[in-house]
Amino acid sequence: MCVAYPGKIIEIKGEFAKVDFGAGTIRDNVLISLVNAKVGDYVLVHAGYAIQVVDEEEAKKTIEMWEEMTKELDEEQRRRDLYEAIGGGTNG
Repeated sequence: MCVAYPGKIIEIKGEFAKVDFGAGTIRDNVLISLVNAKVGDYVLVHAGYAIQVVDEEEAKKTIEMWEEMTKELDEEQRRRDLYEAIGGGTNG
């Protein structure tokens, strides 16, 4: 299954951004060259690439759906699943 997860760009350095995905997950190497994004924008990230800019409301709805789907998992498992979804491989 392919999953893209929304996060908020908090810093940009060249073609890469630091993105806050919530739940204590921040990645500083998300490639943003495929989209026209700026600090403060929400982007969908798949496999380490920002593939689409989305508005804040849509991003928050997606995050709420993700949390609903994973509410039965413990916090550590939720973080591992999120990390894998955004292209981080396994973490743990």
